[in-house]
Amino acid sequence: MADKVTYYAVVNDLSSRERPAGVFRRTYTEDGGRADEAFTRNLRWEYSTSLISAERGDLDNRFIEITEDEANQIVESIRARVTGA
Repeated sequence: MADKVTYYAVVNDLSSRERPAGVFRRTYTEDGGRADEAFTRNLRWEYSTSLISAERGDLDNRFIEITEDEANQIVESIRARVTGA
């Protein structure tokens, strides 16, 4: 069970907070663990190391903390683009 989930908009030179390149979530578990996932074009949350890479100095993308509602809006936008709906 997750204790806390933090969401991030992915922003790079070709995107913005209003139109992010993607969305990530970091889930902290009760036992002290954490898991990082990106919402992908496969239309599901999948493991990713990109957030850890950014924390270690990879500056290709910026990760801006956002609310769960904002993350849900980005997810729906990705779904619409991928499915054409």
